[in-house]
Amino acid sequence: MIGCIVQARMGSSRLPGKTLLKIDDKNTVLDFVINQLSSSNLLDEIIIATTNLESDNVIENFVKNVGVNIFRGKSNDVLDRYFQCAKHFSIDIIVRITGDNPLIDPTIIDNLIQKFTSNSYDYLSNAHVRTFPYGTEVEIFSFKSLEQAWKNAILPSEREHVTPYFYNNSNLFNIHDEIQSNNISNLRWTIDRENDLFLVKSIVSKITKRPILMNDILDLFSKEPKLFKINETQIHDEGYKKSLNEDEEYLKSKKKDGKNNEKEN
Repeated sequence: MIGCIVQARMGSSRLPGKTLLKIDDKNTVLDFVINQLSSSNLLDEIIIATTNLESDNVIENFVKNVGVNIFRGKSNDVLDRYFQCAKHFSIDIIVRITGDNPLIDPTIIDNLIQKFTSNSYDYLSNAHVRTFPYGTEVEIFSFKSLEQAWKNAILPSEREHVTPYFYNNSNLFNIHDEIQSNNISNLRWTIDRENDLFLVKSIVSKITKRPILMNDILDLFSKEPKLFKINETQIHDEGYKKSLNEDEEYLKSKKKDGKNNEKEN
């Protein structure tokens, strides 16, 4: 089974509660994520994976009302949350999407699923090597590979961000980076801060067709280039960079512990 696991939580530090903020009069960020994914022809299942924190009860209630599966797991160990979710729902091929990408393109997802299933890849991504816009990130991996990462990943960044173990250990996995000839990774319609939300609201108000595809947004940007300016100064991958700093502290502490053990012996 091919299942899409969407990680979502209310506890964003930069834009609290962003998952359930309204994009238009009727639909929240998570509504858009689910609706866009529902246009995929190849996904068998969509599961929202949130945390066990009380603050995320509202996500569970919301998801139950829209008729999509919900799974709850660890807050910071998102790798464990993905593994337990995939195991619970018997997913063979996992498509990883984050809940802050309301305009995720279902045609990109289907194209990448076809590429993954037609080859012997363990992990495929259009986000590790950046040529696609922020907000179109898709990662696909097998349950076997996920289990291997779950068993062996130790760095904070590998546990919190799910997939770094794959490309940190590329010798162990058959990895494919999906790269466009036209690098447009300077564009972003993910939601991380208030100006991102404003841009997505503008896009949604100007494009009436559903689902909204990447090419629709690029066409809009070509007609209204000022839209680029709304969030062009945004810092990219803040959360992951923070986790890399935590990796350094973790490795320092392990090294220190090792030296202390040597002295005791």
